[in-house]
Amino acid sequence: MDFKEIAKEVLNNEANELIKTSKNIDSSINEIINEIYNIKGKVIVTGVGKSGLIGQKIAATLASTGTPSFFIHPTEAMHGDLGMISKDDIVLAISHSGESDELSSLMPHLRRLSYKIITMTKSINSSISKQGDYFIDISVSKEACPLNIAPTSSTTLTLALGDAIAICLMKKRSFKDSDFAAFHPGGSLGKRLFVKIKDLMQKENLPIISKDIILKDAIIKMTNGKLGSVLIAENNKLIGILSDGDLRRAMLRDDFDLDKKALDYATKNPKICDDENALAFDILRLIEDSKIKLLIITDKDKEIKGVIHIHKLVEAGIK
Repeated sequence: MDFKEIAKEVLNNEANELIKTSKNIDSSINEIINEIYNIKGKVIVTGVGKSGLIGQKIAATLASTGTPSFFIHPTEAMHGDLGMISKDDIVLAISHSGESDELSSLMPHLRRLSYKIITMTKSINSSISKQGDYFIDISVSKEACPLNIAPTSSTTLTLALGDAIAICLMKKRSFKDSDFAAFHPGGSLGKRLFVKIKDLMQKENLPIISKDIILKDAIIKMTNGKLGSVLIAENNKLIGILSDGDLRRAMLRDDFDLDKKALDYATKNPKICDDENALAFDILRLIEDSKIKLLIITDKDKEIKGVIHIHKLVEAGIK
């Protein structure tokens, strides 16, 4: 048995159903999007079985892209969760057959409590869709299941239509990456747009030496500091930096002397950032572009505020 061919057949079957539906979408989608956009409340998604699982994902996608939404199970709704629905809400009821007992029993109560009802079924004449205000067709010619029983192509289509609604609403709201990040502060985009360098930089136990310290003592300080560098300062104002790279280069010089001042071998105008409110993402780019590992953070007068190592940024998930 060639499972590769079976897998290809399943994907082609589901893709064809998506393409067929995309060609048949009518202008009613405009009314649906406008209704959702203009509601004062939330989108309440409901369904049972596989439709319920798809509904949970649709609700999550809507909520994370700027449309307040949550999922309720029809059975739980009949036992108290109806109290979560208000007249300002719009309901998205999902049932491929359109005849689900649990959802059919719930529909009159949804009609009583909610603003409008959108149904997603395979027939506008189904029991559930007859009770809705708007209808979205999720019928398919054939399920990808060889028995034409297990919800496969139909659930893929339902999920894709949920995505389409979410994207339409994003476009309508002019939803930007900064808006998305606001709902995903723990994700990589959220970290990119919100984490500031002051949140990550090392402020305590900085390896700082005076301009008169000799190289031998500077190396000891560098070793204890565990940053591969020492900062040279006067009254906490940066003068230079002696990195392990500077030290290696110094050892190749004819005038190398452990008893000479460390400042003699230091980088006098090191790369710095004088804004501790700079985004960590931008600082990572600066470090990478400058081909350094450690960046010194100062104020506008070059007073040292802290340091940030590239490893710290990577560990924090900044990328």
